[in-house]
Order: sequence, then structure tokens, then C-alpha cells
Amino acid sequence: MSTLRDLAEEHTALRPADIDHLHRIAGDWQLLSDLSFADLLLWVPVDGDGTFLCVAQVRPTTAPTAYLDDQVGRIVGGPEVAHLEVAHRQGRIWREGDPVWYGDVPARHEAIPVRLRTGDGEHGEVIGVVGRDTNLSTARTPSQLELNYLTTADDLAQMIADGTFPPPRHPGETTSAPRVGDGLVRLDANGKVTYASPNAQSAYRRLGYASHLVGEDLAKLHRRLAGDPLEGTDAGNAVLAALRGEAPPRREVDARGATMLTRALPLMPAGVPIGALVLVRDITEVRRRDRALITKDATIREIHHRVKNNLQTVAALLRLQARRVAMPEARVALEESVRRVASIALVHETLSLSSDEAVEFDGIVDRVASAATEVAATEVTVGMRRRGSFGILPAEIATSLVMVLNELLLNAVEHGFPPVDEEAAPTPAGAPRPEVVVSVHRHRKQLHVSVADNGRGLPGQFDAERGGNLGLQIVRALVTGELRGTIELRNGAAGGTEAVLVVPLARGTADRLSG
Repeated sequence: MSTLRDLAEEHTALRPADIDHLHRIAGDWQLLSDLSFADLLLWVPVDGDGTFLCVAQVRPTTAPTAYLDDQVGRIVGGPEVAHLEVAHRQGRIWREGDPVWYGDVPARHEAIPVRLRTGDGEHGEVIGVVGRDTNLSTARTPSQLELNYLTTADDLAQMIADGTFPPPRHPGETTSAPRVGDGLVRLDANGKVTYASPNAQSAYRRLGYASHLVGEDLAKLHRRLAGDPLEGTDAGNAVLAALRGEAPPRREVDARGATMLTRALPLMPAGVPIGALVLVRDITEVRRRDRALITKDATIREIHHRVKNNLQTVAALLRLQARRVAMPEARVALEESVRRVASIALVHETLSLSSDEAVEFDGIVDRVASAATEVAATEVTVGMRRRGSFGILPAEIATSLVMVLNELLLNAVEHGFPPVDEEAAPTPAGAPRPEVVVSVHRHRKQLHVSVADNGRGLPGQFDAERGGNLGLQIVRALVTGELRGTIELRNGAAGGTEAVLVVPLARGTADRLSG
């Protein structure tokens, strides 16, 4: 299915600014749909030939839909769009006409012109029409709640026609909460409550306000609930801002261990401020879970920090022991153990700074590669280069993979390049400098990694399956065991040695890597 932007660009001459405004309408019109108990369809004219294209649709959560089939992408003309043509040409809300039938469903048509205001605040041109179509099959005598919903919906519809709805989106905000069904409070121009839905009344009761909300000054009530009736609160100031015609960001009210999220919207049909609409939602349990997760995350980070400290202590003890050992073979073995422990400590150090059990792996690989060139027992200066990005990896993969790469990098540096022979002929000019390249890419939810050098290659009698030192044995055990992957050691096509790893990734890991 094509997006709103795709459809508009393909079939209309709308400007980018016009399409952006239509996107804002579609991003915030669930509110109007729920208040109207009606389907909303966003129509745009097609090339001035009297036809209209539906580029977006939303169904109400408060009433049955008038359309069982999706209408997006539908192009219609003739008598069927006469109401849309009137709203578009005359720039007014169309409410005339008899009910129409969609199959067995009777529906009432309305058409709301979508106007984009100019930069100086003047009324701009009509760029589209919102069709408001109500399913009449369940029509009944409206309750007080429904009457208030419909009255508020009419005010917002007029604001769409004026070009003042929806309000600008604040950075980081979503439109998912609060919604109409979570709780609705309507204020008059003085900030007094004229209506509060039952869910809104229950949300305020959780905050400790047991009386009925009607007649209350909501900004002052928010201040009292916050325990400071003299000073302004964020939620109280948001209400006042909405009464002035502004669209403040969402705010929270905390009282008696409960938390309520509020969204205040100005009501300004025809440019006249008549009050405000405040949507509320009890998010006490959400914030409780958030606090529990924060505590858990802090505990996990502290554990990783302590593991890192303990591993560094182990590495220091092994280093001290290596200095006291007389046998060269034993000293080398202890020094290799120090490097292995240090590489694991790197992962836990990164995890101790992270908010979840995943790490940005590129930085770890770069540090391990740098350390390999510094500590490797060789007289040759070897360059290190990474090609591609590992992205974010979960801890269970990162811990084993860093040990594998540490061993492969050390082997490439120490065994790939022979010691410098002072009596041998000098290296020819233009010869490639010694280098090890770590390459990585993701393919079909697998991580493909290669560690390649341009050194002397594998010995002629080398058994890729069984040969190698302890380091390569550790590599094989980790790759085939912990990582459930495969490894191949071979001579490179242009010389040198290449180790190729294929590591399967869990679904969530692959998705994070793709981002």
C-alpha cells in the first residue's frame, strides 16, 4: 500500500508543505474520529478534473465503522463527491444532504475543508477535505458524554477548516496517549471544568481528589494536588497556556503515589478562544514499572562493573605471576591469559555503561585490535583496519566474539609476518605495508566476519581442522560452541591468511543491526 506522500506526489500537484500538513492531520486525527464517533477519510483533488483521491483513513474506537473495506488509494468523482467539491471550493464545512448507504450500512456524510495557514497567520488555501462519515445503524439518543464529545469534535473540525488544528508536534512526543477513552475534561474560557468523563473523574480520584470536577478551576486544582497551591506547576501552566491559545507539551501530575499524564489543547473555532480540551490518562502502573526497570538496569550495570573490576584484578595477578616465572614458555602462557581476561573485561566495562544487555561492538573491536599490535611479540609494525560495522550485539554474543577476534588478531600479527632479518635485502619500494583487516557485514540474519592479513600465509602442512596453537583451539571451541557458528582458516587469494566466521544472530539482534 502506498503512503500518503506517495499517493499525493503521484496524483496531485500539492507542494511539499501541503503534504507535510496533511501528514500532521493524519498523525493527530484519531482524537477527532473518536470524538465524532465517525470514520475520517482524507481526500485530495486530482488534477482539477473534479475527482478526489483518498490518501488516508482512520476508524473510530468509540463506535462501529462505516467502512469495512479500506478506502485509501480510491479515486472517485461525479455525484459521489459533490459534498467534497463544495467544501473544497467554498472553504466551508458541509453538513447538508440525506444519509447514504454503503452496502447495508447507512451513513451520514460531512466534509471539512483542510486549510494550510500562511506564515503570517492569515487563512491560506484549501488543500484537501476530511470526510467525516458516521455509521447510523446504531443511532440512539445521545448521552451527556456523547453530546460533549460531539460538541468538542465540531470545535476541532472548525479548527481544521481554519488551519489551526492540529497543533505543532513537540520533539519526542507521540500521539498514542492520552486518548479520548482514557479521560476527557472540557474547560470554558475561564479555565473552569464544564464536563469531565467518568474515566477522567476516576483518574483524578487516584490523585486524591474525590469531589466532582465540574466547576473546578483545573489549573489551580493541579497546583493543589502537587502540594504547592501558590507556585505554578508544569501541568497547571500547561492548562493556562492552552487557554491562551497555545499548544503546550504533555505534562504529568504526581500526587499520593499516583501519576496522571495530561495533554491540553486549545479550543479556538473561527479563531475565538472558547476554552480548552484536556485529555488525561492514569499512568501510575506504567511509571511504577519504569522505576522498577531503572532499578533493575542500575543493578545490572553495577554487576557488570564489579565483574570488570574482578577480571582486571585477575589479570593483574596473572601479570605479577608472569614476572616471577623463570621459564619463558610459562611466562608467555601467562601473558596470553592476561590478554584473554582483559578482552572479556572490555565487554563488561562497556556493559556497565550501557542501559541494556547489548553493546556497541565497533569500539570494542577497535580497542582489541589496537592492543594486539602493541603487545604482540613481533618486530614488524603492523597496521590494523576495520571495514564495515558490527553494530549493537547482545552480551552473550559479544563476550565470546571478542575473545575469538582477540586470538585471531594476535595470531595474524605474531605468525603472519616473519621477524626482520637485518642481513636480508631491504623491502622493495612500493611493497604493501604489513596490515590486518577485520571485515564484517550482515546477511540473512547472520554476522559474516573475516580477519585477513597480507603476511606469509599458512604453512604448507597446516591442518585447518586440527592444527594450530592453544589460541586457535580456543577459537574453534568458542565459535562452534558458544556462538553456534562456523570458522574457516585459509590462504587468501592475494596472499596472506584469512579466517572467515559466520555467526547466527537472533531475530531481535538482526533487527537492531539493520538499524
